[in-house]
Amino acid sequence: MGNGKSIAGDQRAVPTQATHVWYRTFMTEYPSGLQTLHEFKTLLGLQGLNQKANKHIDQVYNTFDMNQDGFIDFLEFIAAVNLIVQEKMEQKLKWYFKLYDVDGNGSIDKNELLDMFVAVQALNGQQTLSPEELTNLVFRKIDINNDGELTLEEFINGIAKDQDLLEIVYKSFNLSNVLRVICNGKQPDTEIDSSKSPDKAGLGKVKMKSL
Repeated sequence: MGNGKSIAGDQRAVPTQATHVWYRTFMTEYPSGLQTLHEFKTLLGLQGLNQKANKHIDQVYNTFDMNQDGFIDFLEFIAAVNLIVQEKMEQKLKWYFKLYDVDGNGSIDKNELLDMFVAVQALNGQQTLSPEELTNLVFRKIDINNDGELTLEEFINGIAKDQDLLEIVYKSFNLSNVLRVICNGKQPDTEIDSSKSPDKAGLGKVKMKSL
């Protein structure tokens, strides 16, 4: 992927030259330097959602809005891209945990996970299992102490070891699709490999050519 300066913790950063291209595009699209929630939904073509699906996308936006000022600035935008590009599955699962932990108390209870799966079904259509069945499946497999709550450790360790659960988590918000939208027509030297299911390297990979 070339050399790049890390912006989002220990994640692998987007190459510096690619960052410059995205900066120009970002500032062209959002001259104020800030992307609103409405603009985020427009970018992804997610208007006219029902209440459950809409709430899910709002939560996704809030996890990218790291300083919680109600906007996504360019550094937050690149941090989100880095999250998608970088290869460490643990970092992606930490993001998903934050996405599911709606009240931010450091654990996921059954109601939070159920609400998330209901929203995902509203967004993606009917699934093989109902939201209730999915919720019970996740807790049965990874709630080690059976207290009805998932800690970050339980979540990461449990999901990472179970390909079926990894697929379920992946489908709750497909990060590779986000990057595909961001790159489409804006970064011609970026290729997205969407032919493979998420594996231990991450939930969707991106290969960048040298610029």
